[in-house]
Parts: sequence; C-alpha cells; structure tokens
Amino acid sequence: MDYRIYHAVNDFFADHRWLAHVFSAVELVGPVLLGIAAFGLWLLARPGSGIRLKLASASALASAALALLVNRVIASFWDRPRPYETHAGAHVWGGRSHDPSFPSDHASAAYGIAFAVFFFDRLAGALFLAAATLIAAGRVFVGAHYPADVLAGCAVGLACAVVVVRLARPFLSACVRLLERVTDPLVAPAWRLFGRR
Repeated sequence: MDYRIYHAVNDFFADHRWLAHVFSAVELVGPVLLGIAAFGLWLLARPGSGIRLKLASASALASAALALLVNRVIASFWDRPRPYETHAGAHVWGGRSHDPSFPSDHASAAYGIAFAVFFFDRLAGALFLAAATLIAAGRVFVGAHYPADVLAGCAVGLACAVVVVRLARPFLSACVRLLERVTDPLVAPAWRLFGRR
C-alpha cells in the first residue's frame, strides 16, 4: 500500500515536472527557513515582556534536535532503503541521499519545531504546522520518501515536542532566563527604534 501511493504520486509528478521542480525548491529552502523562523520567535519577544515566545523558540529547536537523535536510533534498528534504491523506475527531483528512509528527518525536525511552537501559541503554531506539512508532503512529491516515512516523522516530531515541552520545560526556562540576559540588551535598541515609529 505504501509503495502504491508513492508510485501514484511519483507518476503524477513525472507528468507535471514543473510542479515537481517547485517542490524541489521548497525542499531545499523550507527546512532552513523553518529553523530560522523558530529562532526568529526569540527576537519577536520584546525584552522584559516575558519568556513565552523565547521558550517556544528554545523548545522548538530542542524538539527538532531530539527528533533527529531519535531518528538515528530508529535507523540503527531498521535501515529501510529509499524508494529510488528499491524501485529503479522511481523519479527523483533533487539530491539522492543514502541514509535510511524511515523515518524522514525532514518531517521529524519540521514537526518537532511546529508542534513545540503550537503548544505555546496556537496561531503561530498553526502556521508552523502548515509549513511542516508542506515540507513533509514535499518529501514524497520529490520522490525521496514513502508516505509512511513522513507519517512516522510526524509522530516522532510530535512525541519529541511533547517530551521537551512537558518534561524539559523547567530546564529550558532556566536556560532562557540566562540567555536572555545576553540577548535582551542586544535587541532592545531595535525594539526602541521600532516602538518610535
């Protein structure tokens, strides 16, 4: 069933190559932009206004890191080949990786970031989740993963976000309070300038 869905999607994008190239570009820049956006939440927090957005930023990045670590552990037990390694007729747009296909690192990290943000801010989190879904679906669209790989990545990302937000929150809160002593004085002039306009 997993391959049948992959094959149908792959054939569709082979017939609509322009769309495949669009998603190839999304796959190239999407994960980087999502990580930058997660870091950007820290800068959106006005100095002295509380740590909610800063904690969301720190939790998002920690969730992504944990998700990638969990993927390494899973891959050490189950080395599922990429679809284009198993099926010679598969079309691929973009680079060909030879690391395990299951679960998708892109999906795991993207959903780890998105769910962590969602737990702190529903509106921002919904935007992050939409971006994560675009990135995850794109992995199938460009021929890099089976659908189950990205669904597993979503589950890993969600689980890691829950662990980070629920269990690591006291530790991250302490880290945020220490780090904001350095960053707040640096961003405060920009906030004062912005506030005058």
